[in-house]
Amino acid sequence: MVNMGHSSGLSVLADGLGVRLVNLLGTLSVSSRFQMGIPHWVKILQDLFVLWVLVGAAWGWFRPETASLGKIWIPEALSIVMLGMGLTLTYQNVLGLRRFGSVLILGVTLQYLIMPLAAWLIAMLLGLPQLLALGVILVGSCPGGTASNVVTYLARGDVALSVGMTTLSTLLSPILTPLWIWVLASTWLSIDPLPLLWTVGKIVLLPVAIGIILRRFFTPGPWVLEGLLPIFSMAVIAWIVGVIVGLNHDQLNIAIIVFGAVIAHNVLGLGVGYWGSGIKQTTDQQQRTVAIEVGMQNSGLAVALAIAHFGPMAAVPGAIFSIWHNLTGSLLASFWRYQKTK
Repeated sequence: MVNMGHSSGLSVLADGLGVRLVNLLGTLSVSSRFQMGIPHWVKILQDLFVLWVLVGAAWGWFRPETASLGKIWIPEALSIVMLGMGLTLTYQNVLGLRRFGSVLILGVTLQYLIMPLAAWLIAMLLGLPQLLALGVILVGSCPGGTASNVVTYLARGDVALSVGMTTLSTLLSPILTPLWIWVLASTWLSIDPLPLLWTVGKIVLLPVAIGIILRRFFTPGPWVLEGLLPIFSMAVIAWIVGVIVGLNHDQLNIAIIVFGAVIAHNVLGLGVGYWGSGIKQTTDQQQRTVAIEVGMQNSGLAVALAIAHFGPMAAVPGAIFSIWHNLTGSLLASFWRYQKTK
């Protein structure tokens, strides 16, 4: 296991980072988010997520000393975000995943097969330094980010399938994410998959499970589920990006080649997701959805695992991906929004 000098206590907390920034918008029932009486200005704030991330990055660049101090608070913030995700789910949501059948299985298979292998291949072809290569593999091994739910809605995709894929890939992440990291990166780094498994399980499954249980006894109103939780989640993501930029301020001159890796990985995921899902009798709506889900990885989880177990440098690809995949996702959604589904 790579030890980057964290105290054991901080490591346990930072493990929480595994929290897949569940990111962004907590697996909200996106379909209802756009129909209920949430004030227009709240929706505008949610739709400006890319701007939030850019502001966070600028803060980290111009105030690196201040931004880097936030590292110790990341686990707690992410744990709350994961709890929020759980509050948006019910037992019926989880059990209802079966209704998506083979399309759901195909999409999640593409995500957990193509993306990790593509990340490893791209890192090797570009000859990235070890920790940066590991960072790209971390991104590729993570489940889908829930920002994809909103992008799917904007792209006129199948929102229910999107939420289903996000949920299933999240539930599988405590096993598959550490396994892929160990398989692909242990040839050049000493990696113990069990602490990684514990990290992801503790921060992904535990808060989500608590949230689902709480939902049985307490149902938050629309203002909380579709208003406050998404905004809080986006603010956390933007803040995390700022912290990572601040921590790596003096090393970001190497970011150009990482940008190349991130762009190639994201574009490949979008393409494989769209055309790969076409091997089944899927609709164009479903193909759009799978493309977005596969291409938009949960970079927040990658950042979390990097800081908890490997150090700030390994978090650089995840931080860049946080910005890039939201830009491409927004552009693709804008394009598809005005294209008729086949």
